[in-house]
Amino acid sequence: MQPLKKVDPSVLAGYRLLGRLGTGGMGVVYLARSAGGALAALKLIRAEHAADPGFRERFRREARAAERITGRWVVRVLGADPEAREPWLATEYVPGPSLAEAVALHGALPEPTVRALGARLADALADVHTAGLVHRDVKPGNVLLALDGPRLIDFGIARTTGATALTATDAMIGTPGFLAPEQARALGAGEVGPASDVFSLGCVLAYALTGERPFGTGAVAAVVYRTVHEEPDLDGLHGPLLPLVEACLAKDAADRPSIAEVRNALGPYEGPAAGDWLPPGLPALIAQRSSRVLDLPVADPTMLNPEEPQGTSRRRFLALGTAGAVAAAGGLTAWLIGRDPATGTGGGAGGGTGAPRRAYTLGVLTDLSGPGKRDGHAQERGLRLAMETFNARADRPFDLVLKVMDDSGDPKRATAGAHTLLKDPALVAVLGPTTADTAVAMADALVDAKVPVLSVVAAVPAGTTIRGQMPDMRTYFEARPYSQAVIVPFGRYLTEHKRGRTAMIEDRAAGTYAWLTVQTVRQSPPARGTVTVHQVAADSEDFGPAVRAALAGSPTGVMYVGISPRRAALCAKALRQQGYRGPCGSVEAPLQPEFLALAGPAAEGWYFGTGYTDPDTVPAAKEFAAAYRKRWRLAASDPVDRYAAESYDVLFWVGQALRTAARRNAERPGAAMSTVFMRDGRQYRGVTRSYEAMAGEGSAATLEGLTLWRIRSGRPRCLGPFAEAAKRD
Repeated sequence: MQPLKKVDPSVLAGYRLLGRLGTGGMGVVYLARSAGGALAALKLIRAEHAADPGFRERFRREARAAERITGRWVVRVLGADPEAREPWLATEYVPGPSLAEAVALHGALPEPTVRALGARLADALADVHTAGLVHRDVKPGNVLLALDGPRLIDFGIARTTGATALTATDAMIGTPGFLAPEQARALGAGEVGPASDVFSLGCVLAYALTGERPFGTGAVAAVVYRTVHEEPDLDGLHGPLLPLVEACLAKDAADRPSIAEVRNALGPYEGPAAGDWLPPGLPALIAQRSSRVLDLPVADPTMLNPEEPQGTSRRRFLALGTAGAVAAAGGLTAWLIGRDPATGTGGGAGGGTGAPRRAYTLGVLTDLSGPGKRDGHAQERGLRLAMETFNARADRPFDLVLKVMDDSGDPKRATAGAHTLLKDPALVAVLGPTTADTAVAMADALVDAKVPVLSVVAAVPAGTTIRGQMPDMRTYFEARPYSQAVIVPFGRYLTEHKRGRTAMIEDRAAGTYAWLTVQTVRQSPPARGTVTVHQVAADSEDFGPAVRAALAGSPTGVMYVGISPRRAALCAKALRQQGYRGPCGSVEAPLQPEFLALAGPAAEGWYFGTGYTDPDTVPAAKEFAAAYRKRWRLAASDPVDRYAAESYDVLFWVGQALRTAARRNAERPGAAMSTVFMRDGRQYRGVTRSYEAMAGEGSAATLEGLTLWRIRSGRPRCLGPFAEAAKRD
C-alpha cells in the first residue's frame, strides 16, 4: 500500500481513505474505512472516463448487477455511486495475499489445496454468471486468499489496469496468458461468455498446480499468439486434475465444460475450517497481513474535506476500526492464528497478550530462470521447507516470510531486485546469490541499509572488492567454505594416499580464481610433495599440449583448476586419450551435468570437492531428506537437490541470529543483524554442519562443510565430509 497523495481526498462518500492500493488508466483504488469500522477497497473512476455517456451507462448497469452477487466466495459490493462526477465503487477488503503472491512466495500449491481453491472459484463464477455478468479477467492477481477460502475480485466493473469490461467492445478484454482465445481475438461481446471464464479458470488451476503460466511469458503478442494457435504447456501438471484442466483449455468455447461441470469434477470441499485448506506457511502470512491492518494509523489529511471532523483522535479511530478489520480478515480466526490453540495464549516473546506474532521478511534473490536456475530453485525449496517448519513451531518468537525474486543470474537484475526488497520495512536479510557477480551486486545495493546478504551457493574469490566491507563491520557473509578451499578435498585425498607428485592444469579462462587456487596448492602441496603447473590459454580449447607436458613428469595426481564444466570435460578427455589412469580431481563449479555428458567415460573416477553435501549420507539430515521429498513430491530414489539442505540450515541460522538481534533492538532488529553475524560467537548446528559467524577465511571452521564426491557409474556420489572420506576411498 502506498500513502495518500496531496491530490487525494481524505474522505469520500463517508469512507475515510487510508492509502492507495493501486492506480491505473481507469482511476485509483484506495484502502478505506467506513464509519462503522469496516475496511473497503474503494475504486474511484477518473473524470475523463466518466464524461463518456456510454462508459457511465455501462458502469451504472454493471454496478447494479454486481450488487446482486451475494455468493460467499466473491467480495461483496458495499456501495456505489454511478452518478457522481467521479463514479466510485466500494467492495469488501480482504487483507490476504493474492494467489499470484502466494505462488511467488510459496511455490506451486498441493493438489488438495487447488481442488478446494478451484471448487470455490467455480462457485463464485456461477454466482457471477447468474447475475448476468461475465468476469472476463479471472487471473491469479484477482484471487485473494483468506483463511476460510479464496475471494474473487474485479468482476466486470472497472479494473485499474485499463483492460476492462468497460472499454470499447472491439478491444481485447482480459490479461494475456489467462484470457480465452475468443478474448484474444477481440471478438464482439456476444462471443465472450461464461465459457471464457471457464478457460481462464483452467489457466489459473494450471498456474496454481505448477507455478507456471500454461501459455508462457514474454511479449504480449507472443503470449496471445500461443493462446490462440498453440497448445498449452502442461508438462509439469500430472495427476487426476490434468484431464479437467485440458478440457477447460479447449480452443473452441463449445468444447469446454460448463462451470457447473467444472465444480462437480473438483469434488466437495470440507466446510469452512479456517486455514485447513491452505498449505503450511500461508495461514501465518494471512494472519500477518490481517494484524497489520489493525494498527493502521489515520492518514494525514490531504485535500480539505468538510466531511472529516477536525481533531479525530487516533485512539478513537482505531477503536472504531478494529472489529471491522478482523471481520474483513475472515473473522476471529485471523486473530487467533498467532495464539497457541491449546492454551489460547500468544506465542510471541510477550506471550499471554493475545497479540499476533511479529513477522520478518527474508528476501530470496536468486536465479530462477537463467544458467543457475537449478541451484536457485534448490535454495528456494530448501528455504520454503525451513520457513514452514519454523512457522509451525508453537514456541517461535516471530514468524518468517519469504519474498522470492528472480535475478536470472544477471547482476543488473540483482541490483534492481535488491532495491525492490528494500521497500519492505520488515526486511532483515537477503539470501540466494548463485554467482559471485550477483552476490557483489546485492551486497553493494544493500550495504547502506545494513541489510546482510548470505550466500549459500556463490563464493566470491579472494581479492574481490565489495563496497562497505570493513574488518570490524561486514554485511556480506558466505555460509559456505571460501572459494579457494574447494580444492582441499581432492588435495587431502592425494595426501592420505601418499601421492606427492601433483600436476595442475590451470585453465586461464577462470582468470584470477584459477591463479589464486594454484597458489593455494603450491603453498601447501599434497603429501608435502611437488607441484607442477601447466596452463591452457583462455581462448583455446586444445588441452592436449598442457596435458602432454603434465604427464611428462609422471604425476601421481592431476588437478583441473577452472570453473567451466565444458573445459573440464575437454581436460578429462585429453587425459584419457593420452593414457593417464591415475586419480584426477577438481573443484565444485565444473561438477555439472554438462561435464558428465561431454566427458563420457573419461569422467569416471574423477574426484570433486564441494561446499554442499548429500543429506542421505548424513544421519542427522535423514529426517530433513524425507520431509523434502514429501514436500516437493520426489520419489524415494530421487536425489535431494544440491544446496537444498544447506539452505534449510541457513534459514534457521538466520532465525537464531534474529532472536539475538530482536533482543538488542526490538524495534529495528534488521539493523542489528550484521553486528550479530560479526560478533556473536555462538555456533548454530544444522542438519548438515555447524555455522559460525566469526569464522574467518583460512580458519579451520571455513573448511567445515567441504565434502568429497566421486564419479561412479556415470553419476556423482557423495563420499562424505572430506577429511574422513579421503581416508576411506
